[in-house]
Parts: sequence; structure tokens; C-alpha cells
Amino acid sequence: MQQDIRPLLAVDIIEQLHRQFALLSGGRGEDGAPIITFPEYSGFSEVPEEDFLNVVTYLTSIPSLDAASIGFIIIIDRRKDKWSSVKASLSRIAVSMVMFFQRAFPGNLQLVLVLRPSRLLQRAMADIGLKLHKDDFKMKVIVMLNSLSDLHSYVDKSQLTRDFGGILEYSHSQWIHHRTAIENFALTVKSTAQMLQRFGAQLAETELPNDVQGTKDLLTVHTDKHNNLKDELKLALRQGNTLFTSHELLFCANSEDDDVCFRLLAQLDETENAFEQFWCKHHLKLEQCLQLRHFEQDFREVKVCLDSLLDGLNSLSDTGDCVARVEHLLKELKALEKKGQPTVEKAQLHASHGDQLIQSNHYAVDSIRPKCVELRRVCDDFSNEAKKKFDVLSKSLCLYLLHTSLCLPYMSCCSGIYLLASQAVDKCQSQEGAESALTDIEHFLDSAEKNQLTELRNLHNQFEVVLSEDIKGGVLKALKRLEDVQEMFEKRSVSLKRLSAKQTRPIQPVAPRPESSPKRPSQKTPPRTTGISFFLFLFHSAFQGYFAELNNSELSHLIPPTLENKKDVLFGNLPEIYEFHNKTFLVELENCAEKPELVGICFLKRKEELQVYEKYCQNKPRSEVVWRQCGDSFFFQECQKKLDHKLSLDAYLLKPVQRITKYQLMLKEMLKCSKGEGMVELEEALATMLDIIKSVNDSMHQIAITGFEGNLSELGKLLMQGSFNVWTDHKKVHSKVKDLARFKPMQRHLFLYDRMLLFCKKREETTEGHEKTPTYSFKHSLKMSSVGITENVKGDSKKFEVWYNGREEVYIIQAPSMDVKNMWVSEIRKVLTGQLEACRGTCIHLDLRICLCRQLLFFLSGCTGPWALGPHMAPSSLCSSSLFLSMLIITIKTFCLFPVQIHAHLSNN
Repeated sequence: MQQDIRPLLAVDIIEQLHRQFALLSGGRGEDGAPIITFPEYSGFSEVPEEDFLNVVTYLTSIPSLDAASIGFIIIIDRRKDKWSSVKASLSRIAVSMVMFFQRAFPGNLQLVLVLRPSRLLQRAMADIGLKLHKDDFKMKVIVMLNSLSDLHSYVDKSQLTRDFGGILEYSHSQWIHHRTAIENFALTVKSTAQMLQRFGAQLAETELPNDVQGTKDLLTVHTDKHNNLKDELKLALRQGNTLFTSHELLFCANSEDDDVCFRLLAQLDETENAFEQFWCKHHLKLEQCLQLRHFEQDFREVKVCLDSLLDGLNSLSDTGDCVARVEHLLKELKALEKKGQPTVEKAQLHASHGDQLIQSNHYAVDSIRPKCVELRRVCDDFSNEAKKKFDVLSKSLCLYLLHTSLCLPYMSCCSGIYLLASQAVDKCQSQEGAESALTDIEHFLDSAEKNQLTELRNLHNQFEVVLSEDIKGGVLKALKRLEDVQEMFEKRSVSLKRLSAKQTRPIQPVAPRPESSPKRPSQKTPPRTTGISFFLFLFHSAFQGYFAELNNSELSHLIPPTLENKKDVLFGNLPEIYEFHNKTFLVELENCAEKPELVGICFLKRKEELQVYEKYCQNKPRSEVVWRQCGDSFFFQECQKKLDHKLSLDAYLLKPVQRITKYQLMLKEMLKCSKGEGMVELEEALATMLDIIKSVNDSMHQIAITGFEGNLSELGKLLMQGSFNVWTDHKKVHSKVKDLARFKPMQRHLFLYDRMLLFCKKREETTEGHEKTPTYSFKHSLKMSSVGITENVKGDSKKFEVWYNGREEVYIIQAPSMDVKNMWVSEIRKVLTGQLEACRGTCIHLDLRICLCRQLLFFLSGCTGPWALGPHMAPSSLCSSSLFLSMLIITIKTFCLFPVQIHAHLSNN
């Protein structure tokens, strides 16, 4: 079994490298092949085989794979040696290199250049020996060179060191030092990345504490670790930059080390960025966790105070047995409200703080929102209960005061009767006596007003609902007594006033004759009726100027071939739109000029006819393709010249698309100016036009769906469409490895139909010189009959789940906004609810028919039992009854509609 060569580092073979019997100066051949040099070394034959193989393995591992795949060039300098030394070197190098390259890079030894001995005898022996022993060296190409000039013909001087007459700067000791530094930096990068990964895994697996102090401690510990790792990262980056700069100054010709330094720095920078992104998310979550723990702690404290206030309020009685007790309870209630006011304000402020956390996209929205609701509920309960007790106690106090003051009317009535009885009739016959008696009565009535006797009726009317029967009877009795006494005083006052009146000669008043002023004719300004004018684009001239000219024989030679048999594609159903507006819609709108409140009815009446725009818009992409193919032809230029139009035909073909959007703007403006009559119809018309626009927009997206093998028309009405982030979670798929990065969501465009939900991938195709045209590649579908929905997903308020077949497939969908999510969730809920109601209706209807058929079978067979007719429904008593005949006819019809299914059901039961 073949073994892999163990990766070597410079520090592992530092002594062998210092011997300098082989080196990699950084020079390259003309094709980029790396050059390995074997300089003159007197102890070359004494180098152990393992040391030699380690050095060659290390040197050949330094160049990149691309450079090594070109092949290596070997330069052997034996100018001062003998042929025997040359032969021994070639044999050893050949055996070692062949062993290495067969194991690591088969066939990658490109060329061997040997500088032969400089003495004449040794050179001759080298030529003869090479010819005799060439096959023994097992090398493809061996070139014997006589001088450095011969070497320069194979390798450029810029790629050779000064020992070979080149200009390449090379210091072997500095090279070893720098290689050691690079490899140390590589180990530092690797250990740093592993350390960051371990720390990231630790952060991901850390459970968040449930208390404030624990969360603070965890945040401090993680922050300190992050800062320490950040310092180590900065130190490693500084080390790498220093190494890169020093290498540029010392070895500017060796690009291999430059690439290694650059790759290590890029890897370190990428690791730092990934770690910082993960840390930012983790740090944000820790801060939000700390906010949540503070919120929960404050919630518990405020909740305890509120509960204590409620307990104190509930323990406070709302009834008292006397006025003093009720007043004392009212005083205690006000003191409790004053005491609880800071707590209530604190609770409301805390609930507002929770709302701020929710608005800041806190991860624990599902935990915060119920607590805010609970705080507001308890505050409302406290306020309502306090108000309720205050109202009850206030009424109780008024009732006690009313009951206490009932004696005043009796005393007043007795005093009034005594006054009337004490006035002598004979004294009242004179004018003076009558005036004196009248004065006494007026004084008494003034005192009665002063004692507020007249307020008894108001108190009775105000508290009639809460009055007991005894108090109510006493109040009514007192009111009746007051009315009787008041009537007696009124009659006595009238008599006394008549007696006290003096008989004086009447003065005839003469009224001055009023000056007659000239009558000005009244001018009645008739109400002005504001007319509503509608601008309808009816481009008849443009349509006829192009469409009719296609049949003109004089211009037939100008008609482009690409337009042949595509006239209907270019113009779509434009004639249908024109006829609808010209003969129907425009006429009806003009009739509404004097009665603008009828405009909404006009739109509602023509709701179905306005669907012609949807057909036109669906054809518009095909029309644009035709126009791009032939729009520059002389035919259309000639037609435009004849019509004297500034705009070309494509501008008029765009008008219907613009018109359908202007209707809803016009209706909105009318709603702003309308009041009262016609507003409901205008609002319904606006909703209708918005639905038509949405339907047109959805249909434009629907026609761009590709790859769906079924028939889209069989899926029902297209309800919604839009782009979302989608994650999948299936039971059959297991989670893999936790890592720093989160898995990336899929970008999907969803189409919701009555019967199916389609998942598509949006693609944009760019045609030359035109806008991008989106298409939707079909990926997956879900039948709505097997779909369920989870409206809220923990961690993100904009996410919701759609699951399939009992959560065998779960799709987590993230909407771009909360409004979009709510609309989709509401629409999916409507679809599922409609399916459920349809299923229930079918089952109930079938059960009813089965019940009726059972009654018929048992009735005809004369059976008795739980399904048999009762004695009051016997045939003898119902034979002449229309009720029985009606029931019998309905039952027979029902049985005839479903004979097989129902009979089978009855047979089984």
C-alpha cells in the first residue's frame, strides 16, 4: 500500500538545509518551471540518503501545484570535480529524483543541466562516460554544458544566481530564516482559526441564564474572551504584515513566498471577518437577553405591587351602615388610589418599555408581548374597580343624605298649612290685609327655596334605580305632599293678588306706526352643481392609422416580414378595449357629470367588462417582442409621418396599461371631495379597481412561470404572489455540523392558488438594450388540502411556517415586512377555513339525506325502532296531511339521487 510523504517543515531539516548541497533560489525557466540547484559540495557523496531525500522533498513542495505540474529544471554544478564525482552525483540524484517524482509528481522532471568539469581530461571523460552510462541515469533529458554561456542559452541570467553568472540575489541563510518565519506564521494562523472556531462553538452551545446577574457575568466573560482573541488576531496580522514587508525587501524575485504570505494574510482576514460577524450577532443576543432579564425582573416587582393594590382594593368594602362610615370608606379609597398612582404609572412605563423592545426586533417578542398585555390589564382592572367602588359609595352617600333629609318636606308642609290656616279671611278682604298675607306667603316660599326643598325631585330622579322600596315610597309620599301644598299656595296667591289690585283708569297705549321700509326682492341663487369631466384616452386615430394601413396595398412592400400573421399579437385586444369605452363606459360616465355620486355605481356595474385590461396586459410582453423586431421598419415610420404623431406606436400601445392604474387614482380623489351620498359605492368601486390591478399584476407574474408540468388554470384563482426567504426542515434530513456561519436561506417566489402553493425561483433574463424580464422557474408545490400553517415563529416576527403532511415537510417563510406576512397568513387561513367549511357542509348534507332515507325505509316496511316514526306520525294520521306528503316527496327525491351509496350505508348499519 502506497504511503503519503509526510509534510516537512524547515525546522525539521534545519541542519540538512544549512549544508547547502541543494537549494531553491526562486529562479524559473522560460515556461515557468522551478529551478533546483545542486551547487559544488565536496561532501555530497557523504550525505545520508534520508537527508538527501528529505531536502529534495521539502524543496519540491515549496512551489505551487501549477508551477510543479510544468516540471522541474535541475542544475548540477560539477565544474571543479572529476568525472567519477559527476557520475556518482548523477546516479544518486537520478535514483533519488526518480523515487521522489514517481511517488509525488510522476513525469515532472523536465530537464537536467550539468556543468561538466572544466579540466580538459575530465571533460573528455565526462563526454565518453555520459554516452556509455546514459541509460543508467534513468533521466529523460541530460544536457552537458561546457560553460556558463551555454547555461545562459537555457536559463535567462535574471533567473540565475551570481554563482552562475546571473543577477538573481540570493542568500541561503536568509532564505532559511524567512522560510522558518513563514511556516511559524502558518502555524499561528491555523491555531488562531482553531481557537476562534472552538470559541464560536462554545458561544453557540452556551445556554442563556435566567437571571440578571448571571447574564451580566456571562456577557462580561464572553466579552473578555472576545477581546483577548481580538488582541491575538491583531498580533497575528501584525506578524504577517511584518513578514510580508520584510520578504518584499529581501526576496523580491521569489514570488512563491509572496503568494504564501498573501494567502495566509487573506485567510486570517477572512477568519477575522467571519468571527466578528458571528460575535456581533451573539453580543446583540446577549444584550437583548440582559434587557429581557431586566424587563422580567421589573415585571415581577411591578406585578407584586399591583396585585397588592388589587387585594387592598378588593378588601375595601363598598357598603356602609351610616353616612360617617361611607365617608370614611371614600376617604380610604382616595388614599389607596393616591398610594397606587406611582405603581400604576411605573407599570404603564414598563409596558411602554416592552413595546420599545418589541419594535426593536427583540428575539423574545413572544415572551415580552403577553407581559405588556398583562400589565395594562391589571392597571385597567385597578382603575375600573376603583371607579366602580367610588360610584357605589358616592351613590350610597347620596341615598343616606336623601333619607336623612326626608323629614324636611314634612316640616315645611306642616308649617305651610299652619300659615294658610292662620290667615283670617276677613282681614284679607281689604287691600292692606291682602298685601300683608301675600307678603307672608312670599317669605315662606323664599325660605322653602333656601332649604332646597325643590331638589328632592331631582334627587329622586337621579337615584331612582338604586332606591329601596321603603325609601322610594317615602320620597314619593313627600313629593305628593309638596305638590299638594304648592297647589294650595298658588291658589291662595292668585286670590290675594286679585284682592290687592287697585282700580285705576286704564291708559290706552298708542303704538307708533312703524316706518315702512322698501321691500327688497329676495334673490335666490340656485345651487351650483360642479361637473365632473373624465379624460378617456381613445386613440382611435393612432389605432386606425396603423392597424388599417396593414391592409393598404400601397404600403405592403414596406411591411416587415416579421410582422406577418402577428398583427393580433402586436395590438392584442385593443379593438375590444376601444369598443367598450367608446360605446359603453364613456357614455355612462358622461351621464354622471350632473350626478357624480353615481360614478361608483357605474364602475361596479362594469366590473366584469373592465377585466379586458387583464387580457391586454398578459399579451403585452409578446407585443413588446414583436415591436422590438419590427419597430424600426419604414412602414411604421411612414404611418407615424402620415398621422403627424410625435410619439411612435409603442407609446400608444402602453396607454391601456397606464389607464388601468389611473382609474383608482381618480376614485381616490373623488372620495376626498365626496361626503354623504355615494361614498359607499365609491369605496366599493375603489376596492374593485385595486383588485383588478392586483389581478392584472398577478397574472403578469403567472405567465412567467416555467417548468410547471400541470395546468395552472386547474389550480383555481391566483390569490397572492411575492418573493420570500425560505428555509426547509424535513423529518428525513438530519442536522449536520454546528459552525460559525448560519445556513443561507433560499430565495423563492411563492404563488398561492385555491388548490396549491407553488415555490419558484426568480430569474431575470436580459435582452440586449432592454430591461430585465423576470421568469419564475418552478421548483416545488404543495396541495392546499394537506397544508397547515403556524402563524408565529420564535425569533423573528416576520416568519411563519407552512407544513405539509403532518409536519413531514416544514417550510419556514420570512416575509419582507409584517404587513406582507399578515396578508399572506390571513389569505392562507381563509383558504384552509373554506376547505373545512366545504367539507363540513358536504358531510352534514349527506348525513341528512341518509337520515331521511332511513325514515322512508322504516316507514314503508312498518318497522319500529329508533328510526321509526312516532305514533303521532303514523300513516293513518298523516295520509291526508300535506306535511306528510311533502316529507315523503323530499325523502323519495333524496333517495333517488343517491340510491347506491345510501342503500349501501343502510345495509351496513
